[in-house]
Amino acid sequence: MGFRPPAPEICPICGEDVPPGARACPECGADHETGWTDDENQAAGDLPDEDFDYEAFIEREFGSGARPTGIRPIWWVTAIILVIAFLGVYLFR
Repeated sequence: MGFRPPAPEICPICGEDVPPGARACPECGADHETGWTDDENQAAGDLPDEDFDYEAFIEREFGSGARPTGIRPIWWVTAIILVIAFLGVYLFR
């Protein structure tokens, strides 16, 4: 199976205590195969930088400009026609 280094005393991913001889962190499930490492970026959980611009992220992901609100008139007309049609079928069957 190969040499497996001992588990750290404290999980570098979530910071919780790891029992001696554990194969994985009981809190987050991290282990040697999926990410126990002393790498600084991995230990931080790959969180965004402190200068992360949320507004720029939203614009990049979803585009800019406001979306129109309300229902367009064509849908109101369609709804009214359907209601009249259903009432006509119900009353004259």
